[in-house]
Amino acid sequence: MLELDSTAPDFELPAENGEKFRLYSLKGKIVVLFFYPKDDTAGCTKEALAFSHLQSEFEESGIKVAGISPDSTEKHAKFKDKHDLKVLLLSDVERLVVESYGVWVEKSMYGKKYKGVERTTFLINTDMKIANIWRKVKIPGHADAVYNSALKLL
Repeated sequence: MLELDSTAPDFELPAENGEKFRLYSLKGKIVVLFFYPKDDTAGCTKEALAFSHLQSEFEESGIKVAGISPDSTEKHAKFKDKHDLKVLLLSDVERLVVESYGVWVEKSMYGKKYKGVERTTFLINTDMKIANIWRKVKIPGHADAVYNSALKLL
């Protein structure tokens, strides 16, 4: 499991817009990665909308924000269009990144156990070190808290 001040694992994933996103290409910038379970579900939609509402503030501050889930780029594109999302959505269909960040975990619903993404956000500093981690995220106020924490790194 990743800890504060550990080096964020590098990765390259496709975005919903067809471009490739490589974390270490952003060295020197502050990066927010929010991992979420599934496109177009109630909680995930609220979280993506909350980050989207702050996207211009993040951009103006030079902070890069990306959401990551195991959904395909096609599902991401539909999700983004349907809700007019402003954030970049990255597709981790092989679950390599969710596993390397320790957010692919055993979950339980109605007594059944299954593997899924634990809603988690990582704030990564300009040296690609983890500056903050929010695990088992509660959505109300979360994007604001992440933004305020990111501003302190500037």
